[in-house]
Amino acid sequence: MSIGLGEHFTYNKLLRFVLPSVIMMIFTSIYGVVDGLFISNFAGKTAFAAVNFIMPVTMGMSAVGFMIGAGGSALVAKTLGEGDNAKANGYFSLFLYFTIGCGIVLTVLGQIFIKPLAIVMGATADMLKPAVTYGRILMCSVTAFMVQNFFQTFFVTAEKPKLGLYVIVLAGVTNIVLDALFVALFRWGVVGAAVATATSQFVGAVVPVAYFAGKNSSLLKLGKTKWCGKAIAKAVTNGSSELLTNVSMSVVNILYNAQLLKYIGENGVAAYGMIMYVSFVFIAIFLGYSMGSAPLVGFNFGAQNKKELKNLLKKSLVVILCACVCLVGVAFLLSHPLAQIFVGYDAELFALTKHAFRIYCLSFLFSGFNIFASAFFTALNNGLISAILSFLRMFLFQIVCIYALPAIFGIEGIWFSVVVAEMLCLVVSVAFIIKNKNKYGYM
Repeated sequence: MSIGLGEHFTYNKLLRFVLPSVIMMIFTSIYGVVDGLFISNFAGKTAFAAVNFIMPVTMGMSAVGFMIGAGGSALVAKTLGEGDNAKANGYFSLFLYFTIGCGIVLTVLGQIFIKPLAIVMGATADMLKPAVTYGRILMCSVTAFMVQNFFQTFFVTAEKPKLGLYVIVLAGVTNIVLDALFVALFRWGVVGAAVATATSQFVGAVVPVAYFAGKNSSLLKLGKTKWCGKAIAKAVTNGSSELLTNVSMSVVNILYNAQLLKYIGENGVAAYGMIMYVSFVFIAIFLGYSMGSAPLVGFNFGAQNKKELKNLLKKSLVVILCACVCLVGVAFLLSHPLAQIFVGYDAELFALTKHAFRIYCLSFLFSGFNIFASAFFTALNNGLISAILSFLRMFLFQIVCIYALPAIFGIEGIWFSVVVAEMLCLVVSVAFIIKNKNKYGYM
């Protein structure tokens, strides 16, 4: 039985509503992990380091899809809450077409500048060729990846979260099967891994476009629209925090790699790559919950249902607190087997990766609250606060920590950087929630 956006949510109903989004994000991260496993174990640590080195560039470009999707869905959910379905569908169509246009432009720019970027970022001689090869192949699917990211929040807004899960599972299985075929069996190395990933991204884009373009039972349908610069500006502003989060993550990853090359060398980049793959599985729970609950907040904001806003915030904070504590414990216990699976073939790299991940996982105590707070303000159509939180969390605080802590504590300071940055952001998140409680009436 489907659950509507305008219903009252108990813990049970809330968890059932957001579960498909959580599973969708977990599965997305898991097939990314499998991608890394195949590269590390069948192409070697140099190829693994090269892929992780160039990945921030492709992820940063695809973040435009997240921005328009998250910001646009907040506006569409609010419009649905106001009862104007036709206008909501016009916005939905406009935002998708705008995303595709942006993707085409970024594809061309990416093909031109990927090699110069890799050189400027400091790629070693051994890493440069595989990094550029992987990057150029993925640039061909940037538009598709942006569209896939765009739909992740719109599936929930359309009251079809399970469909979003099915699409991601289909794309993920495609990636895993092709990785096994191209990387493990044919031994095509980074080329095989890139083709597998690009193909899965096209699958993840084409299926939802076909669904919403045809007759369907959801709240949203693709069709004719007209240009509305104000709506585009609102969507971009609302979703700027998601763009800042992803672009900042890419920039910070580049800086992490530079510091690791300086203090440790190639092993440091490989260890950090494993941490990024695995940690995203844990972070995916927070992202999925925030993504799944955001349309509920946006709808009730549009309907001026302050009682339900209070209910959603209170229950969300309890759920996230429980998840934070559990995830830190699970991550610590799994640090040994996970490092063994990724880099067990190299004893020195294994020891480094295991130790680093046990420090890094402490950040899960704080990151869930920060991710939810940013998504919460996006859903309230307050892109400014959401962007500030994302900028502080993913950019300013981390950059300061990346350079300050290693200068004081050496290598250990690198691994503790994200923990300290998340702690600092939590203080700001709490301050913003308290400061704006009367304005939105959620407390």
